[in-house]
Amino acid sequence: MPPELPYSYLVTLLIICPLCLTAGFVDSIAGGGGIISIPSYLIAGLPVHLAYGTNKFAMAFGTTASAGRFLKSGHVNLKVGLLAAAGALAGAYGGTRLALALDERYLKIVLMIALPLLAIFLFTRRNFGQSAVRKPELTTRQTVFYGLSAGLVIGAYDGFIGPGTGTFLILVFTGLMRLDLINASGSAKIVNLASNIASLITYIVNGKVIFMIGLPAAAFTILGNLIGSHLAIHKGARLIRPVIIIVLLLLFFRFLSDILKFV
Repeated sequence: MPPELPYSYLVTLLIICPLCLTAGFVDSIAGGGGIISIPSYLIAGLPVHLAYGTNKFAMAFGTTASAGRFLKSGHVNLKVGLLAAAGALAGAYGGTRLALALDERYLKIVLMIALPLLAIFLFTRRNFGQSAVRKPELTTRQTVFYGLSAGLVIGAYDGFIGPGTGTFLILVFTGLMRLDLINASGSAKIVNLASNIASLITYIVNGKVIFMIGLPAAAFTILGNLIGSHLAIHKGARLIRPVIIIVLLLLFFRFLSDILKFV
């Protein structure tokens, strides 16, 4: 255990693991689990870079478990997921470079306006993302263009800011690529997994993962992901839509808090 941590190993795990369970549950359904898990590491006293690296380690395992559950159930559009994953890898690199040059507060202000509007839209559109509401299938060219573009843009957001990436993927896959909410959620896990692995390798190489904390946290994250993905598959849009609304509102208050720190 690093000597700078304020709590004992057991107390540290008691702070982190229950919140990682909750984060895994939420993330498997609607994305945005990092809003819950990252603060748990910071509360436990981990320095910021170690918190992000250890969280990425745990979340990568959880996302793998969730993606496996969705794949097994047949609720993943592999073409959409893999195209977006390819775009996200390039986008995340560009977003990371952009973060070094620009002030992210401006994008957060824009998102603070958009997030409540998205929440209201989902709340008022009862049929949004239900498999019973079908639109004409996309052409192969449209699928490739939209998939790569969605991955590129949201991957750039992930590299630039991060929280809520999975949530935005689900919304784009549902609204633009005409997937129902269950398949959108499952396909988003493929993209999340690709970006998590890419980021995790960077964190490990730079020694920013505390494995003694990351391994128990991963176990609880996996459990949360398995429970959440099971419920999402069986409950469908009735469960996914309200959880997305909650995540969008949490993101709003997270960004508001970040902006007020600089006022």
